[in-house]
Amino acid sequence: MAATVLPTVPPPRVAPEEDAHAAWYGRVLGWTVTGGPPVQLVTGIGFDVLELPSDAGAALLRRPVATGPVAVMGRRMRFLVAPGSAEELDGLLDWLEWGGVALDLTALGAGGRITAPAPPGPPPGESPRGAAVWLRPPEQGCEALLPALPGPGRAAGPARGPDLVRLVAAAATECHRARLGRRTNGVRQPLAFS
Repeated sequence: MAATVLPTVPPPRVAPEEDAHAAWYGRVLGWTVTGGPPVQLVTGIGFDVLELPSDAGAALLRRPVATGPVAVMGRRMRFLVAPGSAEELDGLLDWLEWGGVALDLTALGAGGRITAPAPPGPPPGESPRGAAVWLRPPEQGCEALLPALPGPGRAAGPARGPDLVRLVAAAATECHRARLGRRTNGVRQPLAFS
């Protein structure tokens, strides 16, 4: 009996722009990337992410609150914040008296991932609808200026970066306003109970 030899299936090919995106994030920014396609940025190392509905995020960007890089993907906006900030979100919301309110404001920290937007610069063509895009792109060394909690006895300021407390307070307010606006405009969202 002759053995049947099955043809081997080659691994999936990665688009050249995916390789270029991963290389840019690693080489220029020094960020950890994984997976693909699409390329994923690992959170919790160089940055954490505050994620909220894009309508609330757009309103937040109009406020005089300092932010770091900001990306949007579909109906979600992502604000990069200092590593470790994700662990502080629930405590900050409680301290700011937003605890127990369904805000649709979440954080990604250690072990999380977000889809990497195309690096800043001229777009290679039309982006697919819902693709991740930088609204405020990152620059080399931007991690030092990401919103963070000030250390004990130190105030936040231009030399130390934006204040995470102010950003979370403004984000919570805009998430709440957006949720109320969606409910009063006839687009009822399901209530989330904790």
